[in-house]
Amino acid sequence: MTDREILLFPDPRLREVSKPVLEITDDIRSLAREMFQMMYDEPGIGLAAPQINERIRMAVVDTRWGEEGAEKNPIVLINPEIIEREGKITWTEGCLSVPEFQADVERAFRVKVKALDLDGKEQVYELEELDAVCFQHEIDHLDGVLFIDHISRLKRNLYVKKRKKVLAREEEEPEQKLPPNFFEPGKS
Repeated sequence: MTDREILLFPDPRLREVSKPVLEITDDIRSLAREMFQMMYDEPGIGLAAPQINERIRMAVVDTRWGEEGAEKNPIVLINPEIIEREGKITWTEGCLSVPEFQADVERAFRVKVKALDLDGKEQVYELEELDAVCFQHEIDHLDGVLFIDHISRLKRNLYVKKRKKVLAREEEEPEQKLPPNFFEPGKS
């Protein structure tokens, strides 16, 4: 279990550009494990470090684990970089940091990505369809870009307006607070 929370739009920290990982330490490995736990718990297929307020160029992905009968295939991307793009695909995307919203986004159909793994070895991934979309989505997070930046201004503005209403409602509704001894037997 982790105490971290996923940052939610419109948190300005989601717009910050992340710094490269200079050394792969035990802390980085521990963070990757924690990120996988959070991603699987949500559930999601990708999570970038900036989404949990870590300003480093690291993301975790596993696009197949939710399929029936599929095993987990966790991939850690450290300092990922897209080195080739080809074609176009439109995919309905959602995001753990952009609650209650999905939209069609046009991205490259096929990408080639290089990144370091947790052993510091360079890996090259040749991806298409969902895998390509997921990697592009997570790499965008490292640059302070959200998937809603790729949709029409009208759709984005409608979502922003809806999100502001939700946040305003949450601020107006005081949390129900229980007395400190509420759970003690015989007291209320």
